[in-house]
Amino acid sequence: MRRSMARFSRRDDDAEINLTPMLDVVFIMLIFFIVTATFIKEPGVDPLRPAAETADPKPGVAMLVGITSNDEIWIDNNRVQPQAVRGNLERLVAENPMGGLVVQADRGARNSILMEVLQAARAVGIERIAVSTED
Repeated sequence: MRRSMARFSRRDDDAEINLTPMLDVVFIMLIFFIVTATFIKEPGVDPLRPAAETADPKPGVAMLVGITSNDEIWIDNNRVQPQAVRGNLERLVAENPMGGLVVQADRGARNSILMEVLQAARAVGIERIAVSTED
């Protein structure tokens, strides 16, 4: 009888809380937030945007195109030739068909470059297009 009592007292001393289920839940939540998070994309340049009297914020932007004062076009941190803009926009639309496009054109950029980007966006089928301005 003394043996059985000794066993019980040892078990009580070795009793621990099992954290494995809690860690499983934490990792599942982490994976959920990573998968569902919307990552901010950068065009690759930070142009000096023109000022505007009427500016409305556009939530849910998935595509950014930057145009520098040297008329360089940047998409996803890569410099793009004007004839390759449409192909890059098609790729972005394939990744996120419901996303909108924001063009960040520098004040010194030529309007013809901006118009080429806007025409390529329309040709791809992007309906929500905005030009970024300073507040």
